[in-house]
Order: sequence, then structure tokens, then C-alpha cells
Amino acid sequence: MAQGDQFDPIRVLVADDHELFRRGLEMVLQSEDDLDVVGEASDGDEAVELARGDVPDVVLMDVRMPAGRTHADGIAATKAIKDAVPGARILMLTISDEEEDLYEAIKAGASGYLLKEISIEEVADAIRHVHAGQSLISPSMASKLLTEFAAMARQDEQQQMPTPKLTEREMEVLRLVAQGMNNRAIAKELYISENTVKNHVRNMLEKLHLHSRMEAVVYAVREKLIEIT
Repeated sequence: MAQGDQFDPIRVLVADDHELFRRGLEMVLQSEDDLDVVGEASDGDEAVELARGDVPDVVLMDVRMPAGRTHADGIAATKAIKDAVPGARILMLTISDEEEDLYEAIKAGASGYLLKEISIEEVADAIRHVHAGQSLISPSMASKLLTEFAAMARQDEQQQMPTPKLTEREMEVLRLVAQGMNNRAIAKELYISENTVKNHVRNMLEKLHLHSRMEAVVYAVREKLIEIT
């Protein structure tokens, strides 16, 4: 923690059924002054229970874990945690590169989806980005995400619901969010402050009844606000 307790560390819950991986993550994360591992879970049920009690800022969640008492895998646990602790950001950290797992994780409320091909040291930065409100996805999964939702957009073309009215500025912000730009980059692009960008993103998500920037990407693809090649 910074001198004089200028900020509180990011509270992290690690949920993974591999004990050695959990312990390795904990050792690396606890060495960071701004991160604090407040709990470890070996299955989805335990993750939900710990999240309700410890109220973490960020949950590192594996997708594939043994079913617990309620058969909660990582995705089911993600939905339960978002319901119980809406402010928690959930970052999926998994070996699964299945499109269905990626799609279901986003629907459940995950703020990111990273494959375990990244180094443990990179996880700390990923936690900081997700805690700051950004969405992360492994590059190898990004193309699958866009391809999947481009197909969905084509299928739903004849059943589109009326588009909620966004201001011209909110539409600009949405397009830039959908391109993967963070708040700082959007502020620079539009010549406005980061706080103004945050306000636009919050208003935009509320109007569209979305919960995360990743869902905003999905919406933008479905509504053909960005081009998919």
C-alpha cells in the first residue's frame, strides 16, 4: 500500500481447481503492493461463498472446474457472483479456447477472458486493467468473438428491436469502445477528459441495458455499428 494509506489495494479472489496454479498466482500477486489476495476457491460453489463474504474487487475465475454442491462451474459461478456482488469484476483465466465458453462467460457478466498462455506475471496488470473498468480478451479469442457475433447479427437481421436513442457523442464513444480503445485513448481521440468519457460510457450502458464494455462490443456488432471483416 502507498505511503500514508493513499489507496486501498485491489482485493482479489482466485478461483481455480489446480492448487499449484492458485498458490503460484497468490505468491506473485501478493508481491504487488496494490494487490491483496483475499481468498482462494477450488470450485464454483466455494468461489460464490467467498465472494459474498469477502466482497472482492476482482475475481480470477477458471471456466472448467469440478461441479460443487450446486454444480456451479466457472460460468455459473460468475453469474451468481455478479448477482450477489454487482461491483465485482470477473476475469476468466482458462485453458478453454472454445467459442461457446467465451460467449457464455460474456453473457454471465465477465469483464475479460484470457487464456493461460499468458505468463503469471502478466496477470497482475490484467487485474489492474479490469479493475479500472477496461475489458480484456486474448487476441486469439477476439477474432472468434467477432466472427460469432457477426453471424448472430446476420441471423437476427429480421428480428431487430428498436435501437435505444443515444446521443451523437455516445454513439462515437460506443464505436471507439467497440474498437477496443480504453478511456484514455477515447479521451485523446475525441479531445475530451477521461471523466467525461467515463460518464458517456456509464450513460450508454444504462440506456442499452448492458453491464460491461464487452457487452457493448457485442451490441455494436449486432447493430452493425462497426465493420466485421
